Amino acid sequence: MFKYFPTHYAWNLSVDLAIEMGARIGEIEAMCAPLQEAARQPDAAASLAFRQSWERMADQLCELAAEDEARGRLISAGDKLGRAATYLITAERLQAHGAPGRAALYRRFLDTFERGIALAGENCERVEIPYEGGVLAGLYVRAQGVQGPAPLLLQLNGLDSTKEMKYRVGLPHWLAQRGVSSLVLDQPGTGEALRLHGMTARFDAEHWASRVVDWLQARDDVDPRRIGCEGVSLGGYYCPRAVAFEPRFACGVVWGANHDWRDVQKRRLEKEGSFPVPHYWEHVRWVWGAKDMDDFLRIAEQVHLDGVVEKIRVPFLVTHGKKDSQIPLKWAERTYDQLVNSPKRELKVFTDREGGAQHSSFDNSANAGAYIADWVAETLGGRTAVAQR
Repeated sequence: MFKYFPTHYAWNLSVDLAIEMGARIGEIEAMCAPLQEAARQPDAAASLAFRQSWERMADQLCELAAEDEARGRLISAGDKLGRAATYLITAERLQAHGAPGRAALYRRFLDTFERGIALAGENCERVEIPYEGGVLAGLYVRAQGVQGPAPLLLQLNGLDSTKEMKYRVGLPHWLAQRGVSSLVLDQPGTGEALRLHGMTARFDAEHWASRVVDWLQARDDVDPRRIGCEGVSLGGYYCPRAVAFEPRFACGVVWGANHDWRDVQKRRLEKEGSFPVPHYWEHVRWVWGAKDMDDFLRIAEQVHLDGVVEKIRVPFLVTHGKKDSQIPLKWAERTYDQLVNSPKRELKVFTDREGGAQHSSFDNSANAGAYIADWVAETLGGRTAVAQR
């Protein structure tokens, strides 16, 4: 794990995630060097300082992108806007719920990301899926070199990630190379669903996952029999839950297991484990729509997979980092042990040798992501090699 700030896990996590999303080390240095003292300040002041430094870099990149665009250099402009968007969402996710300017910062991020994708001509399309009188927003990435309906992997956020973050980390691209399409979703409790529409998380993930499968099966470019599901971090709970109760999923993958999130909360109350964002308890109450801590803890009691994983009857891959400081490895082992009815179950623990040994491989996603992409391609009928000339 790259530790720019010796005393601040949440900031180090954010910097590492930004690097995995394509940040440049020179820009990282320019944004982080002025923040060493701020990292020791209380959360509110520290988060504001972080935002201001990272937003300044985004401003600079947007100015440079405008100069590129004026000269017709649209690919270059799109690339810069893509990095600017990464820096904006990195700053936004560290702000407290209701912090002044947070909503405007998020909307600016969405606009910057969308403009960057369009100018660069990336294989990425925004889609909206009808749900509960509103919509769930997603990013659709098409399989490369596939004629007709393709297999697809639905990808779910964790507690504090967004569809754009997951897209930039790279799994949709690695899958497209292997002939598998992707739908990266802002499910209830995350991204646009939470920030723009007030859709809070729910423990019964199958409720919204089934609507997404309905939508996917109606598309003529998706093979309805080859739709898998993947979840990262808290998605390591949502995904198994969805696959267990939605039989149309053809496989499942967790990128960082999360078998018993209720236990994780109890340990965090006792100051055990690392917190992924500042203002943690305020954040989780917002995500789950809890009115106070007692209400949140009642909700958290439902967020576990005991008695659920046994219902899964399709291939399932459980991955976990050996050095995960948020979710102990024992919970990945528990998920694997309870997959007794899966016809093809696998537990893959990423170590320092492969890289990706931290939580959901945020320290080095490339090898871990390739492993997951290969497993999905093999399971759903994609490819793991290109034709040799």
